[in-house]
Amino acid sequence: MKKLIAILAVAGFISSCNNAAETTAIVNTDSIAAVATADSLAKAAAATVTSTVDSTVKKLDSTVKATADTVKAAAGKVVDAAKEGAEKMADKAKEAIKH
Repeated sequence: MKKLIAILAVAGFISSCNNAAETTAIVNTDSIAAVATADSLAKAAAATVTSTVDSTVKKLDSTVKATADTVKAAAGKVVDAAKEGAEKMADKAKEAIKH
């Protein structure tokens, strides 16, 4: 994939930096076919990248949701333990006041 992009970049650079005078020339149909092939390869590469990014985002989304659920459950346990501790302390304080 990287090689294809590098080849396309070099070809684009070379064609854009062509300072030769404009001349009428015979069109080489092989180069037209090469451009069409390069275009179809670029479109296929873009589709692959888009698909990969989409699947990666979906995986990250599910991972983040699972992590959030785990944190929420852990926070709930901490809150429950804190409530239980506060209730025990309140009961001890009530007992101390009675005596």
